[in-house]
Amino acid sequence: MAATLLVIAIALGSILLAIHIGFRAPRREELGTPGDYGLSYQELGIQTLQGKRLFAWWLPAEIPGSSTMILLHGWGGNAELMLPLAIPLHNAGMNVLLLDARNHGRSDSASFSSLPRFSEDVSSAINWVKTHGEKPLNKIGLLGHSVGAGAVLLEASRRDDVSAVISISAFAHPEWMMRRYLRRFWIPQFVITWINRYVEWVIRHRFDDIAPMNTAEKVKCPILLVHGKMDETVPISDTLAIKNNCGNYAIDTLLVDDAGHDSTDKIERHAEYLINFLRKAEFVS
Repeated sequence: MAATLLVIAIALGSILLAIHIGFRAPRREELGTPGDYGLSYQELGIQTLQGKRLFAWWLPAEIPGSSTMILLHGWGGNAELMLPLAIPLHNAGMNVLLLDARNHGRSDSASFSSLPRFSEDVSSAINWVKTHGEKPLNKIGLLGHSVGAGAVLLEASRRDDVSAVISISAFAHPEWMMRRYLRRFWIPQFVITWINRYVEWVIRHRFDDIAPMNTAEKVKCPILLVHGKMDETVPISDTLAIKNNCGNYAIDTLLVDDAGHDSTDKIERHAEYLINFLRKAEFVS
């Protein structure tokens, strides 16, 4: 009996360890800077929760008091990967803040990463923007990719000081995303269900409460959903599910023919569409 319990305990411990290792975000530090593109910038250290420091780049607009876009990468990404989208936004007259979430880029480490923790870091960035500089800054917008896209929708659903949201390659529901990922390993359904409940316990949030398809309908400002038709990580049907779940609430969509999940370069070719959305939302002139 004791031997059986020991085997079960070892097996369970191995599974839990595998979950934590398997879902650990890979860290990729920036190799370049906005200066490589001829942009003036400041390197920042922004305080977030638990005394952690976030690495960020601040790209000030030529006109003080301009609206500000905060850009957040996806899982395993960093601020540098978002530069192709930051440049046209900055050229359109906006301040841009590029952020590294905890455990990413050059930001501090934390015990784990999650969509809610990405959202917490976005909140810290918003608070920094609102207190930055001598002149009061105008409207604040959020742009996120993948998990970052889910995070900006979650954060915008909790606040009334966000004026526009651009979500790129967001998954509709964490449960769906987890099941798609875990099915690759031929894991039985009941084990997948157990893993999902365990992850909810670790991050202290129910998936239903943080799912983009549920948070988007609570956002009070205009939303643009962007998704690549060639995305093999998050199917385009997820973006359509987010839009459809919002009922009569008007959400703009941009579906990019030749873009995959990480094709920020392909999305950048449609930067004028993003800027026109922001103009329509009266975020930028």
